[in-house]
Amino acid sequence: MTHVAPLGGTAVQDHVALAEIELCGDLIIAASSALEDRLSLESIDEVLKVAEERHASRG
Repeated sequence: MTHVAPLGGTAVQDHVALAEIELCGDLIIAASSALEDRLSLESIDEVLKVAEERHASRG
């Protein structure tokens, strides 16, 4: 007996994984446009919006 996936798909989205993929993409774009060989920790924090998250969690 052959099993066939139903029409319309049943793909489950992992929102955490999708967010991580988006952040990785943002880092790749930032690294490719950087003038230096590596991104500084400050640049990485800026791309990942770490400072904004820290500020939001305090307030």
